[in-house]
Amino acid sequence: MKELAAAVAIEGGVGTISSACIDYFVSQELGEKLDTRSAMKHEVQEAKKASQGKGQIWVNIMAALDRDYDESVIGAIEGGADVIVSGGGLPRRLPFIAKERLPLVPIVSSIRALNILIKRHWKGRMPDAIVVEGPKAGGHLGFKYIDIQKQEHQLENIFPAVKEFADKNGDIPVIVAGGLVPEDMPFWLNERGADAVQFGTLFAATDESGANKKFKAAITSCKKDDIIVVDPKHEPPGSPCGLPFRIIKDSPMYLDTSANAPVCDKGYVLRKESVSGKYMICAAKDEPERNFCICNGLINAGFDDNKQQLWTVGEKAYLLNEIVSVRTRMDEINRYL
Repeated sequence: MKELAAAVAIEGGVGTISSACIDYFVSQELGEKLDTRSAMKHEVQEAKKASQGKGQIWVNIMAALDRDYDESVIGAIEGGADVIVSGGGLPRRLPFIAKERLPLVPIVSSIRALNILIKRHWKGRMPDAIVVEGPKAGGHLGFKYIDIQKQEHQLENIFPAVKEFADKNGDIPVIVAGGLVPEDMPFWLNERGADAVQFGTLFAATDESGANKKFKAAITSCKKDDIIVVDPKHEPPGSPCGLPFRIIKDSPMYLDTSANAPVCDKGYVLRKESVSGKYMICAAKDEPERNFCICNGLINAGFDDNKQQLWTVGEKAYLLNEIVSVRTRMDEINRYL
């Protein structure tokens, strides 16, 4: 992950490191066992070093990864991350862990969610920027399955209220995200007044990406109809986090779970059991016929082997037909600035 983040930063962008399974990836690389806090600190420090002081290194920490959330935040701060971004659920306790040590940026999919976060959970503390993500993103989506295609929930229709809020509360920068490609930039930056555009799948399809060869091949060969949204309540198997999840339908983890119960030995999405207070509840274990093992699926997508993999992409991934360098990708982006 640090290689991609550093490469993007060197080209003048914002390189982002995900906290998901960070201890596993870094421990595998170093050949020694690191906890989440130490792994996050190490990865950020290495990315900062490799970026040679250019651009910025941000960290994205999923609220749904509750077990390791606090340690991920602390490790990011200790490593010198420039900004913490957090979504995948409402990052309720983020400012109380990070305090005022660095800028904090929530990911939301509606003005309602933003208001609840700030008023009820952040106690009036304003974010330093806001990512507003529409339903065309890859991975977890902040919408009910039945609402994903509704016009009122599309990015162009949820953006205005968030932008108005941001303007009224100190001109907070607003970043748009969710299945976007460079051709979308003039509309968002020039016509709608967004401050920045976030890309994910676009950089998964680069030489520097940590995605393995099979994942990259799947991105560049998929067709529009190959990209689907699954939900354990409506289109099982789905994510044990309970959120709709966009993937390439030929993902081995998705296909195999339809026939065989997953075996999870990582526990990144474990939730607390109410009586004991211990992290021991996971829908992939409790209802294996309805949920894939997201931990192993995503980890395996980062290694070149034959294990079950889960390929998450944005809705427009079918437009990508080749793997290129980060520099080439940034040149594509810069043509639209």
